Amino acid sequence: MNSLLEAARTGFAGLSVDPAFREAALENLEAWLGNPQVQDTVAQLEALAAAGSWDVLLDSFYQVLPFGTGGRRGPVGIGTNRYNRWTLSTSIQGHARFLRAQADGDAPLSVVIAYDVRAYKDARGVYRADLPNPLMGLTSRNFAEIAAGVYAANGVKVHILGRDSKTYVSTPELSFAIRYLRADGGLNVSASHNPQDDNGAKIYDSFGGQAVPPWDERLADEVAGVTHVESLAYEEAMDGGWITEIGPDLHEAYIRMNVAVSLRPEWRDCHVVFTALHGTGDTTVAQVLEAAGFKVTLEPTQATHDGAFPNVPFGIPNPEVPQSMDRAVALADELGADLVMSCDPDADRLGLVVRHGEGWRVMTGNELGTLVVRYLLGFRRSSTGRAPIIMKTEVTSSLVARVARHHGGRVVGHLLVGFKYIGEGLRRLERVGGFYNVEGTLQDFMAGVEESHGVLVTHEVRDKDAAGAALLLAEASSWQKSNKCTLVDLLEDCWREVGAVVNTLNSLVMRGAEGRSRILAIQASLREDPFRSVGDRSVSAFYDRQDPRGPFGRVLSGTDAVSRDVLVFELEGGDARVLLRPSGTEPKSKVYVEVSGRPGAEPGEVLPQLQETARRIGEDFVLALLERVEFSLPRWSLSISDLVAVEHKAHFAVEVLPALVTRLGDGEVIDTWLDERIATYGKDARALVAPGVAAWIASAPPESDIQESLAALFPLSGP
Repeated sequence: MNSLLEAARTGFAGLSVDPAFREAALENLEAWLGNPQVQDTVAQLEALAAAGSWDVLLDSFYQVLPFGTGGRRGPVGIGTNRYNRWTLSTSIQGHARFLRAQADGDAPLSVVIAYDVRAYKDARGVYRADLPNPLMGLTSRNFAEIAAGVYAANGVKVHILGRDSKTYVSTPELSFAIRYLRADGGLNVSASHNPQDDNGAKIYDSFGGQAVPPWDERLADEVAGVTHVESLAYEEAMDGGWITEIGPDLHEAYIRMNVAVSLRPEWRDCHVVFTALHGTGDTTVAQVLEAAGFKVTLEPTQATHDGAFPNVPFGIPNPEVPQSMDRAVALADELGADLVMSCDPDADRLGLVVRHGEGWRVMTGNELGTLVVRYLLGFRRSSTGRAPIIMKTEVTSSLVARVARHHGGRVVGHLLVGFKYIGEGLRRLERVGGFYNVEGTLQDFMAGVEESHGVLVTHEVRDKDAAGAALLLAEASSWQKSNKCTLVDLLEDCWREVGAVVNTLNSLVMRGAEGRSRILAIQASLREDPFRSVGDRSVSAFYDRQDPRGPFGRVLSGTDAVSRDVLVFELEGGDARVLLRPSGTEPKSKVYVEVSGRPGAEPGEVLPQLQETARRIGEDFVLALLERVEFSLPRWSLSISDLVAVEHKAHFAVEVLPALVTRLGDGEVIDTWLDERIATYGKDARALVAPGVAAWIASAPPESDIQESLAALFPLSGP
């Protein structure tokens, strides 16, 4: 142990990270090596040290995997900063203590546990394949059973699907289940749309949502204080009566609830091709659409429940990535279908592609949320006689709010990122009859919208739910079809009414402890010295959402400060704004750009200019951010997929592409050479960098034969 620690001390010293990170990594590594319960991981740690993988070792131990927005999520692996039995078990022990502290005396407690399709395979190739790895092959179900044993040992009963069950409880169904079963909380073992070797533990409260500040910090404090975990084997917990298997009545009630959101049951002339992207959406969206009477075709190659996501481009099962729906679009084209829909693995996010004219139009999360709100306000009225309430997060397009107000809705539109804040709005309506100066009850709630493809259209669930939104969009498509129009036409009508709005998102992935240092440094730098201009546009106003003089008042807790780590820049002219925030679940900074047009303008006339303006502002802002941490990229490299880390973008721009062009000019065969150098960028690495290569060619056109060779090596694709 001492030799490994000394080697690590020397190895860490060569990394350009905060010295506090190095010391914390050494302390956590020493504690890990002294823990008898994890001795089966030591051989792999020694192998990492022998290989000189100090960046991996430091990142694995420089912190305890943060207990962030309601739980822990991250790469499965060995160490305190990885998702594994230890970080999961301490989370559950802390949650059990928290539940007991909130309970009325010795009242019985219960939770619902859901899990997704994941199975750990070390797809990133971090560990030695010829050495024992106790994590290899662990599924989300395995982690769920570990959690069940911890809950049971702490006197908390568990509702979970039986081991022989062939189905799943998705994220929105878990929220529904907590309320349906009157449980005291819930746990979802899932990493949502993250890469295949990530996993997570997302904790829910008795309302079916996630705790907001300051309650989330009290939960996090309980977790941080855990030094010992009580646990039972799953079979022992079963024999002791601590585990109740979920029956089919729950799922049937969930399907009925979603079918009931229908506004016009006669509008069913819509054929939907649906892909679950190897996740659980076939049990939610597909079944709800079928139960409501729509024709649904499942895309077969992505229909298996498979946590390796084998047939999903880049291995990222996320509706925000248009290429994830390529196969479904091809099938829909063949079948003459009207819509393509998709879900992430836990079925809370919805993707939408619309047949329009001779082609297909991919809808962004902002656009599909706008369409849901427009359809609802056109055909549903509040039973209370008050104007209906729409909720959205601040980073979500103002188009949602403009359309809502134009059609008679009231809007709570400045919420922090995270659907838990919309869930909290529902709790406030239920308990106190209002939320942020908007009076009302649950019967006044019509929709909650989040730009990352999250929509909620019923108060029976307290998290985003793709199923209800999918039903309403299929109905709206049938309505438009009866008028020989499509949902694209409906969106353009909205633009004419309130003005076109273009929203873009730039994500700066910065991995490891070094990346984390950059993310923190960017936020600190801009608080101390905000940008006075972005490109050729001056900043007219700057807002720090941690400012107690702002709309959220004083900071309630450390978790509140993290959630409010949002910086807002309004640009001259009043037609553009930029928001910056670190992601709460992934190692990235997110840059949201919005540019607005005037009402009455024809979309075809104004959209190209708005899109170009948004693109340029986003690029200018990102390049200026990187300058703050002395990191530079050529502008063209920003066109490389945002799934690629900035370090890899720099590597490709500075080392790979120049060498590649030289080799092509010399007539060398380069396929193996190229793939070896970009393999670490991610699955389907050539497709990830292809847009960047196209941008480089456009900015500095090489000889035509080089262009042809590059186009063959890096073909562009997409629906």
